[in-house]
Amino acid sequence: MKAIWESNTPYSKFLISVGLILISAVLFTFISTIGATMIYGISMVEMQNLLANPSTPLAISVLKFVQLVSSTGTFLLPPFILAALFSHFPLNYLSLNVKPERYSFLILAILMIVATPLINFLGEINSHLHLPGFLKGVEDWMRESEDKAAQLTEAFLKMDTIGDFAFNLIMIGLLPAIGEELVFRGVVQKIFHQWSRNIHIAIWTTAFVFSAMHMQFYGFLPRMVLGGMLGYMLAWSGSLWLPIFAHFVNNAGAVIFMYLFQKGVTSIDPDKVGTESDWMEVIVSIVLSIVLFEVLRRRNHKPIQLEEQPVVSQ
Repeated sequence: MKAIWESNTPYSKFLISVGLILISAVLFTFISTIGATMIYGISMVEMQNLLANPSTPLAISVLKFVQLVSSTGTFLLPPFILAALFSHFPLNYLSLNVKPERYSFLILAILMIVATPLINFLGEINSHLHLPGFLKGVEDWMRESEDKAAQLTEAFLKMDTIGDFAFNLIMIGLLPAIGEELVFRGVVQKIFHQWSRNIHIAIWTTAFVFSAMHMQFYGFLPRMVLGGMLGYMLAWSGSLWLPIFAHFVNNAGAVIFMYLFQKGVTSIDPDKVGTESDWMEVIVSIVLSIVLFEVLRRRNHKPIQLEEQPVVSQ
């Protein structure tokens, strides 16, 4: 079965990838739901009621379990299966074989921190965008969906104990960073690159799909910009470890600062940074982000390969 679809067209590989990911999502959502009923001792009817009204501690616990299992099955497993089906060198295909220099991780950590005002500012702009009048019904539906997602996120980020904090670091910080980067930068961006034969088209098309997948219209712009940044990190370095780390810093940083904010250690609400400040803070964020991004590019720049090569680990 190894590399049986290596010679398929990029279009065919894209359809295979979407199909496998969707099948995995349905399968592991089902497995997580059944597992939750067994672990928490609830019936399917009670399960449906909890999922429909996630306002109790039990409902949040169940939702976190379902999220953890379904996300693992949806994002972590399919990329390795696809890489094995598309290549004789699965780790090379996923760009996991190249190890960036350690100094780059420090630059990345600083970059993701200084870029926070810019990302939040883009989110603030995005929140004021409106669809044309004839699409008001669609916009109302999106706004309602956004509000529900925000309420669920707020419930997930409520951390009363250090155990809640550690669990969120894994569920919100680590797993999405690894899984989403494997899928979007490791598989999808590679397919779009082979398809378009233009790395910039591949990066921004992948970023668009990455943002659209989250089904959050009012956070679409900052998430797409972040996806583009992650895409260039991979293109320049040839290593998926850089975007994985950057994605983790972005997600884990939100969890850490929210925990500190809830515990009164800091008075700075991380969601408000860049949204309630003057233009100077945003301008400084833009300038520093560009400078650090350029430093990162220069330290990691490698010739961009259109086709995969059996590269030996560095």
